[in-house]
Amino acid sequence: MNTNTGGPAFPSHGSMGEVAQEGMTLRDYFAAKALTGMMGSRNPNTPRFHPEDDAAYVYAVADAMLKAREA
Repeated sequence: MNTNTGGPAFPSHGSMGEVAQEGMTLRDYFAAKALTGMMGSRNPNTPRFHPEDDAAYVYAVADAMLKAREA
């Protein structure tokens, strides 16, 4: 599977303009933001945490965000 990562989210450039350090991908950044919102909006009285399901969901959201950027 060839996944569009969006490239580096916060690249650091060297003196010659090359990417010196890539850091996390834009896809990872979008997924982290989606996870933060999802976890923050949960009702604490009804905890539901299924890490595998939640990870798959936030990466699906991230993929949709990357696709929307292409339009």
